[in-house]
Amino acid sequence: MLLLQFTDTHLLGTPGVAVRGVATDVTLVRCLAHAQRRHPTPHALLLTGDLVQDDSSGYARVRTQFAGAGVPVHCLPGNHDLPGDLRAELSGAPFVHELSNRYDGWLIVMLDSTVPGAHHGHLTATELARLDQALARNADAHALVCLHHHPVPHGSPWLDALMLDNAAEMFAVLARHPRVRGLLWGHVHQALDGVRGRLRMMGTPSTCMQFEPDAEEFNVDSRPPAYRWLELGDDGSLKTGIEWVADND
Repeated sequence: MLLLQFTDTHLLGTPGVAVRGVATDVTLVRCLAHAQRRHPTPHALLLTGDLVQDDSSGYARVRTQFAGAGVPVHCLPGNHDLPGDLRAELSGAPFVHELSNRYDGWLIVMLDSTVPGAHHGHLTATELARLDQALARNADAHALVCLHHHPVPHGSPWLDALMLDNAAEMFAVLARHPRVRGLLWGHVHQALDGVRGRLRMMGTPSTCMQFEPDAEEFNVDSRPPAYRWLELGDDGSLKTGIEWVADND
């Protein structure tokens, strides 16, 4: 099963308007064109938050870019999204907003870690219970769990102040379900690929600008836009990689 993750698109309602010097709609189009050439037959797409830049009119542009995907487009909100508007504006196929969806031997879980009016993340007791119940109901499936905020530090003090603030509670839930294979997030505008016990831990760069790694204060990096591919095996294996999309790609 092939999945493609596009995260932190930061679209605005007006085309060509720059966010921190980057025309975010232009870079997203480049990433989608690159994916169509390199990975033309995904089974589903994952949009892991900050789809717009505090602008609900940007969802119309998200719909324009993804409406013809031809496969399910799973969405979750980030701290720059308006969750209610996201669900309303991106309603109907191909957009999917359910917490969990089963694909044969795999369960895809999309968590909402947003906090109204804040930029850090938190999973409410209700969301953690829903996660626990979904994994228990699908105990025979391998699982990939997705959220917006990073649950482990990335090494930048300013960024790590905006991470998931109750990650230990989430990891306690995941520990009860040994067939969870991967944990995937956005928010960080940079790449991370590591392991925590049996869990593959994956942070994914943005389709627009990247943040400088290990920086004491906020700074934009020179790396190009990017997206992630994931290949989920019937045996529970998980292969993945980042596609960096240069200007001439």
